[in-house]
Amino acid sequence: MNNKLRLAVLIPCFNEEVAIGTVVRDFQRVLPQATIYVFDNNSRDNTVAIARSLGAVVRHVPLQGKGNVMRRMFADVEADIYVLVDGDATYHAESSPQMIDLLLAEGLDMVVGRRESIEEYSYRLGHRLGNRMLTGFVARLFGRRFTDMLSGYRVFSRRYVKSFPALARGFETETELTVHALELRMPVAEVDTPYKARPEGSFSKLNTIRDGLRILNTIVRLFRLERPLLFFSLISALLALLAVALAVPLAVTYVETGLVPRLPTAVLASGLGLLSSLSLTCGLILENVTHTRQEARRLIYLGIPCSGLPGTVGASVGSQD
Repeated sequence: MNNKLRLAVLIPCFNEEVAIGTVVRDFQRVLPQATIYVFDNNSRDNTVAIARSLGAVVRHVPLQGKGNVMRRMFADVEADIYVLVDGDATYHAESSPQMIDLLLAEGLDMVVGRRESIEEYSYRLGHRLGNRMLTGFVARLFGRRFTDMLSGYRVFSRRYVKSFPALARGFETETELTVHALELRMPVAEVDTPYKARPEGSFSKLNTIRDGLRILNTIVRLFRLERPLLFFSLISALLALLAVALAVPLAVTYVETGLVPRLPTAVLASGLGLLSSLSLTCGLILENVTHTRQEARRLIYLGIPCSGLPGTVGASVGSQD
């Protein structure tokens, strides 16, 4: 690799004393030219002491939540290539050179490590099903370019990292990472990587139901923000159907008798019709606002040099001894 190419390994951590030593040592061995950053999120065990003893650069993030850690990591660390990996020793460090090589060779902005279980119980059934459902939902809304949307193992270009708004607070940050790439139509790819079980004595901080609902809420929020015309058109159509369903019997009675005996129902049908029109109008206005905002984000993204274009960075990571 060109010596001018800066490589950073970013490891968000919370109470990972059992696993953090393995993660730091593995990436020091596989990517000896990289700077290893451990961003600790209020750990109450020996995570920080172990990481420092192994030579990692340790930073503290007081605001709890992986999304808050992600925001600090992307803001504080300056590099050309970023490797993001969880500190639970479940991801395969040896896959990172392949992911980096692919990003550099094809000028990509993000390469996602698609998890392939190699141990029993390494990838819980509930998490696997939830990931498939959420990935499918995002694919329908934003395009089918990923099959493992919630993977915590990714490689980024500098212009991805420095154009990412990082608004999430918790585990829904992976959803935000995916949608950001899809919305700006960035060049991306997935690479199969082995996925191991956590070391004995290490426990997941992910709550399947609670964090699944948070991720689903993030998808709906992003749907409203990034596809406002479709979002409000669906609401408008639903309100219009309800208004028609209430109005038809009233219209039939009026034709037969010349009377409107259920005045409250008539008022409700009229109100629903007005709300339907307002919802559609909001969608049209917000679609124009969103289009302008997307153009601004795209210009910011294009204003950051791409370190992954062939001819600008020299040889690949995989060529090193």
